[in-house]
Amino acid sequence: MGWLCIGLVFGIWLYNTFFIPKLVLFPHYDEGHIPWALVVCYYIASALCVVALFRASTADPGRLPVDPHIPHSEREHWELCNKCNLMRPKRSHHCSRCGHCVRRMDHHCPWINNCVGEDNHWLFLQLCFYAQVLSLFTLVLDFCQYYYFQPLRRLDQERFTTRHELALLRVSALMGVVMFGGMSSLFYTQINGILSDMTTIEKMSQFSSETYGSKRSWQWALAEVCGTRWKLLWLLPLRSRQSLQASHHYRSHV
Repeated sequence: MGWLCIGLVFGIWLYNTFFIPKLVLFPHYDEGHIPWALVVCYYIASALCVVALFRASTADPGRLPVDPHIPHSEREHWELCNKCNLMRPKRSHHCSRCGHCVRRMDHHCPWINNCVGEDNHWLFLQLCFYAQVLSLFTLVLDFCQYYYFQPLRRLDQERFTTRHELALLRVSALMGVVMFGGMSSLFYTQINGILSDMTTIEKMSQFSSETYGSKRSWQWALAEVCGTRWKLLWLLPLRSRQSLQASHHYRSHV
């Protein structure tokens, strides 16, 4: 099921990355209706989206080894997992699908076929953000194709994309609406959880609000998740994450 879900997401990305430039961007650029920068921006958004998808699905979310090193000063912050009988830091969770304990696990996401935990939460957040950007970009281009852009003069009426342009763009628009709506809702939920210092699993627990919820600035909350205080780096998936919590000595970085 996990591979089916991630294959569906990749298929939606591939469909729009292939057909939108072929139907809208390249023809209008060739006839001088749009600048080259618009074409480049679409491909940049598409590349960032698929890189975030690949990294979020393949990165280690923060799985704990069989015999972790526990500093003596931090032993009170560790507990025994009642499912795998291994020691783990508090706020970790045992994933029944993956069979591992994951540090600060948020949830298991079938759409990336991976857990979302301490070490890849920032990549999952980037995936939600760039999927929104790409979906909205696609919807705007689909709309402009019929209601704003000038009619194309040089069209090969025998080409498949020309004969089925309306159907292809309708499918693209439907995908864009579904992806933008779903990712916007998920992105809002994730940001709300990060700002309130609550994982999805903790929100589902009836005692979590009394135990973990805290108030903190949005800059520090996002910096802690992304592993850097440099805000520009929050948007870059091709980098490594370093923990900002000095009290936790055991980390496995992405």
